[in-house]
Amino acid sequence: MKTLLKQAFFIAGLFFFGIVSAQQKDIKLPPEATEFWEPVPRKVTPGTANHLAPDDAIVLFDGSDLSHFESARDGSPAKWTVANGAMTVSPRTGDIRTKQAFGDMQLHVEWASPTEIKGEGQGRGNSGVIIMGLYEIQVLDSYDNRTYSNGQAASIYKQYPPLVNAMRKPGEWNTYDIFFTAPKFNQDGMLTAPAKVTVVHNGVLVQNAVELKGPTEYIGIPNYKAHESKLPFVLQDHGDLVSFRNIWLREL
Repeated sequence: MKTLLKQAFFIAGLFFFGIVSAQQKDIKLPPEATEFWEPVPRKVTPGTANHLAPDDAIVLFDGSDLSHFESARDGSPAKWTVANGAMTVSPRTGDIRTKQAFGDMQLHVEWASPTEIKGEGQGRGNSGVIIMGLYEIQVLDSYDNRTYSNGQAASIYKQYPPLVNAMRKPGEWNTYDIFFTAPKFNQDGMLTAPAKVTVVHNGVLVQNAVELKGPTEYIGIPNYKAHESKLPFVLQDHGDLVSFRNIWLREL
């Protein structure tokens, strides 16, 4: 009896599925049925060139002063030098950070390694763009300079190497366009969504929506700990004369 019932249910299921499938094939929607007109995307005026800030961006460094930055060590005025439209690391004065905190963002940064080549590996033109002060996109002179792959320029430091090496020569300007989604935590401090980042280096996609394993660690395994949804980002003083210019950001 049970076998007969199972067979009956199976046949009924096939019959029902056949009816639904036939009905779906018979339904013909007009194109307008899958169109929507609201909400309307807001208008943004782009820069006159792709590297220039659009009108909804926060311009953090336009070459004139460091008013948007402070010492990451103690909040005192940033001590890096400004000349010829660029800021340059003043070795041993310490990292600098934005005065404003950010979460999800599109960040544009241009940087150049020193023209005078000194050292090798991690000792050549080393700095970093550290999103939220925790998640580092490496800055390094990786032009004809071998180091560990997940520590070269445009790597997510110690996590993901870049897909390709798109470096320009020392002294020439590199561009990072960074698209960052901040991690999410619940009320108990548990991670509910990891951070994600996409990086375009000199117009070349080098990090494609990678999920970060946690904050940057020089030694040890990354491990998330709950933090604020918005934090300043940091530019690193690693002792080398790395220069930066044209820094702007769009909050997402």
